[in-house]
Amino acid sequence: MTGHSELRLRWLLPFVAACIFIGGYRGRAIVAQTTAPADYHIYAGNTHSHTIYTWSHGEQWEKPKPTPGQAPPKLVVTPDGAQYPPESSKLKADWQQHQGPPAEHFARAKASGYDFYVTSDHSQEAGLQPPSPDNKEWLATKKEAAEATEENFVAIAGYEHSENNGPGGAGHLNVINSAEYLNALAPGIDLPYLYNWLKTAKPNSDGPVVASFNHPGPRQYNDWAYRDPQITDIITMLEVINSNNHIHYAAFVRALDKGWKVSPVCGNDNHGFYGITHHTSRTFVLASEKTKAAILDAMKHRRTYAALDTNIQCRYTVNGSIMGSTLDRPGSFQFDISISDPDTTQPNDKITRIDIVKDGGAVALEYVPNPPDYTVHWQPTIEDSTSRYFFVRVWNAAGGDAPKADPTKPVAWLAPVWTDR
Repeated sequence: MTGHSELRLRWLLPFVAACIFIGGYRGRAIVAQTTAPADYHIYAGNTHSHTIYTWSHGEQWEKPKPTPGQAPPKLVVTPDGAQYPPESSKLKADWQQHQGPPAEHFARAKASGYDFYVTSDHSQEAGLQPPSPDNKEWLATKKEAAEATEENFVAIAGYEHSENNGPGGAGHLNVINSAEYLNALAPGIDLPYLYNWLKTAKPNSDGPVVASFNHPGPRQYNDWAYRDPQITDIITMLEVINSNNHIHYAAFVRALDKGWKVSPVCGNDNHGFYGITHHTSRTFVLASEKTKAAILDAMKHRRTYAALDTNIQCRYTVNGSIMGSTLDRPGSFQFDISISDPDTTQPNDKITRIDIVKDGGAVALEYVPNPPDYTVHWQPTIEDSTSRYFFVRVWNAAGGDAPKADPTKPVAWLAPVWTDR
């Protein structure tokens, strides 16, 4: 790989786009949305990781040998929701080579070429009890993120809200850039409680509070219940890729069909240092600059994509509006899709297919470049009066860099555009 790129994406958007049909068809003009030119860069990072403050489990512990017919040891959770390692856990003699504090995660991510890196320790961990803005581990996480952020790297503090028991549904979410946090396993802290809390949650200095659905099943979160317009604009992302190569595409489509306006991200969900250097999948954002506020703004406005490739460059507009946008109920959709991979000496990175997906996961249109190439530009038009969203998928010759790569499956999933229907 040639490393993470910072390609300047200049969108010189037309104020008027005309499409004239000839040869027996009645001509008509299609007027694109009026949008000022915008400059975006593509930045690559990780939106889900666990440091030493997720003490109950991770790479710091010896893996117990499985005993036939015996269930693996369970984490210990107290009635007030504090989580501890199983009593039989054994710490590795060299555990500090495998896991460490947020500062060490940030340092290794920066050295490995990440543009941004989000820490998201489980909020029910014993060291984070009781939940408080003055908890020493929470303060350390925010302090170390601020200190690690510089011109070429952005460190962001968050936490994972791991709702495992209901009664108002179950499912894990990342809450990113909040000033405070909740313990998801504490009595009464169910998903409706979290959603109401998020509506008033204050940000941790620059940028908004944003959230993502983590490693979701198709009907988790009480089958995507409790949505309203306000929470829809806070939970703006969903992990289509988790742990480098686990794909949650069915949940993505289900969430969209249920009205959630989420864009794809990759949460490597590493519980130690190994994933920082060995995981090849990434979350990508289209941001105006490499700052905390700009990257969080990209997440807030759903300018993201997830890929099984470390540096594939993807972007598109519809009627002149950038991916992640909500349109004004047009009947004609003019796509301008640009996909490229900078690894032009690697035949496995050639783009082999692009498609456009709409409601219910139906493929609206497909394009197969002949021959496959490292750069593909596709400008189709779709006439549609009923669909609520569209998004783009991309394939390459190898299926990505992650283990068990499959060229018959997508390598990247791009943010939708919504029609406002």
